[in-house]
Amino acid sequence: MQFPTGSVVALSSAASTVFSIGMISLTWWGIHEPTPWRVGDVIVTLLALFGFACLGCVPWLATSPMRHETDESRVAVARRAFLAGVIAMWLSIVATIFVA
Repeated sequence: MQFPTGSVVALSSAASTVFSIGMISLTWWGIHEPTPWRVGDVIVTLLALFGFACLGCVPWLATSPMRHETDESRVAVARRAFLAGVIAMWLSIVATIFVA
């Protein structure tokens, strides 16, 4: 099954948008504050870093070379990485509510 035209571009731009939302939420939350970190702070940060790693890999995975012209398995992997990144980022944002 072929993916729709423009799906690589849409996937990459969506990943960068969620990446920037994550950066904004971490800045608003106060990751740069000098207070000692608690366990909740570490959990929020680790979830966010995992989400950033997944979202940062999406454009690379989606645009990497394919074995043959109809092989689109890398786009499917990029979609899974995007989903994992979005879930981790939102869990990080929700966790900030309980840490505060």
